[in-house]
Amino acid sequence: MTHAAAKAHIEAVAETARTRSHNEPEFLQAMDEVLDTLVPALVEHPEFIEAGILERLIEPERQIIFRVPWLDDQNRVQVNRGFRVQFNSALGPFKGGLRFHSSVNLSVIKFLGFEQIFKNALTRQRIGGGKGGSDFDPHGKSDAEVMRFCQSFMTELYRHIDDQTDVPAGDIGVGAREIGYLFGQYRRLTGRHESGVLTGKGKVWGGAEVRTEATGYGAVFFAQEMLNRTGEDIDGRRAVVSGSGNVAIYAIEKITQLGGVPVTASDSSGYVVDEQGIDIGLLKQVKEVERARISEYAARKPNARFVANGSVWDVPAELAFPCATQNELTVQGARALLDSGVRIVAEGANMPTTPEAVVMLQQSGVLFAPGKAANSGGVATSALEMSQNAARDRWDFEQSETRLRAIMRDVHDSTYEASERFGRPGDYVLGANTAGFVTVAEAMLDQGVI
Repeated sequence: MTHAAAKAHIEAVAETARTRSHNEPEFLQAMDEVLDTLVPALVEHPEFIEAGILERLIEPERQIIFRVPWLDDQNRVQVNRGFRVQFNSALGPFKGGLRFHSSVNLSVIKFLGFEQIFKNALTRQRIGGGKGGSDFDPHGKSDAEVMRFCQSFMTELYRHIDDQTDVPAGDIGVGAREIGYLFGQYRRLTGRHESGVLTGKGKVWGGAEVRTEATGYGAVFFAQEMLNRTGEDIDGRRAVVSGSGNVAIYAIEKITQLGGVPVTASDSSGYVVDEQGIDIGLLKQVKEVERARISEYAARKPNARFVANGSVWDVPAELAFPCATQNELTVQGARALLDSGVRIVAEGANMPTTPEAVVMLQQSGVLFAPGKAANSGGVATSALEMSQNAARDRWDFEQSETRLRAIMRDVHDSTYEASERFGRPGDYVLGANTAGFVTVAEAMLDQGVI
C-alpha cells in the first residue's frame, strides 16, 4: 500500500461522510482530525482498507433521537430532545457520558461519540464508544424540575442500555444529582438494582472513589508524564485553566498538589485570575455547592480579579489546560499562549482547541496533548467502577488513584510509542489517533463485517 493510495482512500471515505453529514460540522471536524493522521497506519495495514474499516468506523452502529416531555414548577409542559449515539462496540459495551446543555444537537453528540471510540481504546479497558445527552440545560432549574426531566429522559433511554450493552455516565450538566435521578428511574422501570448500568454514581450505592476527580486528575497526570519524558516537572510551574466545572476544578486541585500554581478559572461570563493560586476550597464552594458565577470567587477572595467576557488565554502561563468546551482555544488564544512562553497544552475538555490552533501550537514546538488521550482518565475510572460493580467490590481512594495514575502513564506511553512507530515522534495527536484506531480496527477485522 502506497502513501498516495492510502491518502486517496481516506479522502474518498471522508467525502462520502461529508455528503451524508453535511449539516454536522462538529462531527465532520472530529472526523477530519482523526482521518488526516491515519495514512501511515493504513500503509502498514492495507487489510484495513480491504475490510472497509474506515467506512464502518465513521458510521454509528445506532443513532437514537427521542422526545423528552416534562412539567416545570409552574406546571407548564416543556419538551426537549434526547440523544444516544452508539458508535462502536468492537471492544466492549458502548461507553460514554450524557451531556445536558442547550448547545447539544446530533452533530455534537456524534463528534463526542466518535472521539470516545479512540479515547476508550487508549485506556485498554475493553469498552466501546458512545455518547448521549439533551438540549435541556439544568442551570437555573430547581431540583424538582431536574428530577422530572431526568425521569422522563430515562423512560425512553432505559430501552437501549444495560451493563452489557451501553453504559452511560455524566458529562457537562450531568453530575451526581442527575445520575442519581436517572438511576432511580431506571431501577423503577426495570425492577433491578443494576449498578453497572450507569457510572458516576453516589459512593454509597455503587459509585467509585476518584470518579469525580478522574478527568481533571488524569489530564494533569498526562501532562506530568509529558514533562517527565524530557526530565521536567509540574512543580513550581504556573498554569492557566479554563472552565470551572468538574474537570477544571479537579485539574486545578491536582496541579496544586503537584506543586504547580493554577492561576485561573472561568465560566461563560468571564474568568478570574488569582496570582497566589486558585483557592480550591473557595472554588468548590462557589461552583459545586452554590452553583454561582465565577465572579463570586473574586468577590470573596482578596487580590483576585474578575475579567468579564475576556479570554483566559491572555493570562501568561507555562502550562495550559482547556477544560471548558469544544473550540474554545482559537488561533488568537494560541498566539497569546505562545507569546507568554507556554510549554504544554493538555486538553481536559473534548476537542477544545480548533484545528488551526493545534497546528500553530505544534509547529511552534509546544507539547500538545489531545483530549482523547489527556482526558481519558474519566472514562477509564468509569470502567473501573463497572469492574467493581460486577465484582460487588469497592476500592479505597488511594487504590483508585494509583490505578488511575498507572492507566494515564500507560495511555501516555502507548500514545508516544505510536507517534514514534508512525514516523512523527512527539506528535501526540497522531500517536493517540493511530494507537486507538489500530486497536479498534484489529477487533473489527477479527469480528467480520457487522
